[in-house]
Amino acid sequence: MPVEVDRREAAAAAPDVVVAGLFEGEGKDPAFPAGSAPDDAATGGLLRPAWQRGEVRGRRGEVTVFHRPDGRGRWMTVGLGPRARLSNEGIRGAAAQAIRAVRGKGARSLGFRFASFVTERTPAADAARALVDGAVLGGYEFLRYRTTADPGVEEVTLFLGAEHAADERRLAAEVKEERFVAENVVWTREIGNLPADTATPQRLAEIARELGKEVGLKVTVFDEEALARMGCGGLLAVGGGSIHPPRMIVLEYPGGRQRGRTVAVVGKGITFDSGGISIKPAAKMSDMKFDKSGAVAVLGILRAAARLKVPPRVIGVLCCAENLPSGSSYRPGDVVRTYSGRTIEVLNTDAEGRVVLADGLGYVSKEYRPDAIVDLATLTGAQVVALGDDTAGLVANDDRLAADLLAASAATGEPLWRMPLTDYHRELVKSDLADVRNSTEIPVAGMLTAAAFLESFVGPGIRWAHLDIAGPGWTSKLTRRYQPAYQNLGATGFGVRTLLHYLRQPAE
Repeated sequence: MPVEVDRREAAAAAPDVVVAGLFEGEGKDPAFPAGSAPDDAATGGLLRPAWQRGEVRGRRGEVTVFHRPDGRGRWMTVGLGPRARLSNEGIRGAAAQAIRAVRGKGARSLGFRFASFVTERTPAADAARALVDGAVLGGYEFLRYRTTADPGVEEVTLFLGAEHAADERRLAAEVKEERFVAENVVWTREIGNLPADTATPQRLAEIARELGKEVGLKVTVFDEEALARMGCGGLLAVGGGSIHPPRMIVLEYPGGRQRGRTVAVVGKGITFDSGGISIKPAAKMSDMKFDKSGAVAVLGILRAAARLKVPPRVIGVLCCAENLPSGSSYRPGDVVRTYSGRTIEVLNTDAEGRVVLADGLGYVSKEYRPDAIVDLATLTGAQVVALGDDTAGLVANDDRLAADLLAASAATGEPLWRMPLTDYHRELVKSDLADVRNSTEIPVAGMLTAAAFLESFVGPGIRWAHLDIAGPGWTSKLTRRYQPAYQNLGATGFGVRTLLHYLRQPAE
């Protein structure tokens, strides 16, 4: 979606809809916000009386539409809540609300009255980026298989007005860059939403190769024969029941001009998860096409890293397989030998994500010795129980790495919460038959025992963080009601903006 900057006053332009932020008043008889005087004028004096009657209050989530008396389109106010509490995340949500409110209502162009979103807490550059995020992400819907669809906004403009016209060049640069970041998430969502009959492990490998040619990445794909030679028993076991064989996909970005650290991002890419022999209930099994969300996020991270030329060298590893039951499936009770030589006792074939990640973590640890590894995986239902659908679980073996990821999370509005990892959890995943087991007999701390399992495949001395994105990796019709307005139905691309922000920070 094109997003432009225009130095004119919003009232002087004529997009189909102009959107202005409206702050919530305080007290029993709140005064009309002085900063909303231009909006009252643009509506022909209708906004102030509506405020005085209590019809409009500026509460978060409130959307009010006026038809301009001069016939030049519509003027919309979106509630921002109290001025002192406005955040970048609040602006993202408000922008997305505006975009969604006019879908299917004849609006092709939409403009934001930029000054109405700028405060001491949200300076101009931050407000511009947040508006772009909200507009682009909020305007996205997965339409590939629709024969008809409600038309939405096709172009967005930030009208700077007299307050910010002098900063036009700087803000235009901010908008251009953030538009790419947001559209990169949309690109990631498109792949994440593909059904399992399309997004097979081999198809993800083809997408990775196409991406490599597009942005200049080295791409290596290990097929089932190569995986067997390498000893990647985890991927082979999980993918053994499907006619679509597993793949390990490795993408390499060499780093920007000031090269330094090497960061690896490893993603769980289960293109469909039936549970295997330990089959899942039929209800909601269709959602299991989203079990590739971690690996798809890795594609988006590498794409953005290369385009924006982030300083570190970045290695992306996608551990892709389809987990289905058949005569060739792996079974409860099997012992699997992984790339690192460590063995896994399989107690539950539905705990397959950690089994494929064992190969990816072992491979990248040995072959690249990165300074840090971050894995992303829709790994456990326990994460959703503990933290809900909006917040990912963070487990790390290094405090500085954890702090950097939490800072990136705060900047991008993708919530993370750090969880503990102790010897208690490590003891629970030890096996009497093999090195570790992929499930435990005690049904507690499932997110943390999964993290303890993964940690055992990270090379010694390597800083590592695990992001369990089972909740925020996708949204359903139910959970979308409680998510920010810029989260679409289906794959969310969660983690792409956070990891990109982390990669763009100066070396430690």
